Amino acid sequence: MHVNTTNAAAAGDAQHGYDAPDLRVFVFALFFIFGGITSLNDIIIPKLKELFTLDHATAMLVQTAFFLAYALFSLPAAAIVRRFGYMRTASIGLVTMTAGCLLFIPASANAAFGMFLFALFVLGAGITIVQVVANPLISLLGKPQTASSRLTFAQAFNSLGTTLFPLAGSALILGGLANVSAATLTGAALDAYRAESSRTIVHTYLGLAVALLVIAAVVWTRRNRLQEEQDHEGSILRAFTLLARPRFAVGVLCIFLYVGAEVSIGSLIVNYLMQPSVMGLADKAAGDHVPFYWGGALLGRFVGAWVLTKVSPGKVLATVAVGAIVLIAISANTAGFVSGWSLLAIGLMNAIMFPTIFSLASEGLGKRAAEGSGVIATAIVGGAVVPYMTGALADATHSLQLALVLPAACYAVIAGYGVFARKSAVAVG
Repeated sequence: MHVNTTNAAAAGDAQHGYDAPDLRVFVFALFFIFGGITSLNDIIIPKLKELFTLDHATAMLVQTAFFLAYALFSLPAAAIVRRFGYMRTASIGLVTMTAGCLLFIPASANAAFGMFLFALFVLGAGITIVQVVANPLISLLGKPQTASSRLTFAQAFNSLGTTLFPLAGSALILGGLANVSAATLTGAALDAYRAESSRTIVHTYLGLAVALLVIAAVVWTRRNRLQEEQDHEGSILRAFTLLARPRFAVGVLCIFLYVGAEVSIGSLIVNYLMQPSVMGLADKAAGDHVPFYWGGALLGRFVGAWVLTKVSPGKVLATVAVGAIVLIAISANTAGFVSGWSLLAIGLMNAIMFPTIFSLASEGLGKRAAEGSGVIATAIVGGAVVPYMTGALADATHSLQLALVLPAACYAVIAGYGVFARKSAVAVG
């Protein structure tokens, strides 16, 4: 069974790639959007931490709620792709993201932390659907031999979003923090303060909701552009049989660890830089530094897209993972300017990790690429688990520096995978 298309379908097939430059532009836009919205969590965490007087672990529930959606919706999203095709599924994901943005309205009106978490969960569900579409689709839109480089280039647009959105978010959300502290208020006064202060979050996400609806409509007009070939045999749970391939299974684990490490560091940046022993910045000034972390990934992905055409992806992956460990060690054992900027520089090391792990794990999957993408996207739930564990470690040790040991351990496993997967994979039979 195949997804039917019109005569305007892009030339090509799943084995040799589709020649559809206009669709590549749309996919780049999808990467930009879901990357940017994801990075806004780094700005919302310190905002909600102040409003609801939370400890580090509880504040990290923002990431838990958001990334939990990957565990629950990745395989259903892959099933939707099998049934409706890539472009229709992308529209569904964008509409779901819109619903998540709109849920910030009742969350603010009720000044309830739990409702903010639910809104983020729905938003994460929509992003999960879009990401399950975007990763294999960009691999198909060109020659298979250059899939890793193309995916890295697409991830550069993801990084462009993660660089620009926190910059705007810091001004709109953290810039709106009142001089009064929630810790000094109680009862009705506290509820009123939380509702008023959280309206800046609502206005930000309402603007995003409008933009998402427009993009969903445009993507829908392109729903028949591809002559897709999907493997429709058996249950979607059959996707887990791909874990019998060691290269794929370890790659899935590394996606879990990578997202967990990247999100943990991004989530700690504001509070980390506010420490007197580091840079002693105010909340907004610290928030203004978050784009440097994601901007490093932006720069690294443009450079990495070229490097990956010259050097084995596995070798590049191992090198940058070791580089991340070195930067964590420097940051945790120094103070002031050096400590702060070595932490921010980890973004540069992160640059090629996700697309390279994804392409190494997916290599040789052929028609089962959508299934593989669903399983890999499920592993993004690492962003729900590792940051919470990192926050709990910070609370237990009373040290954000010691908490960085957990992300460092994640990068160590990724370095090993780079060495393990440096040779070409055998195609699925």
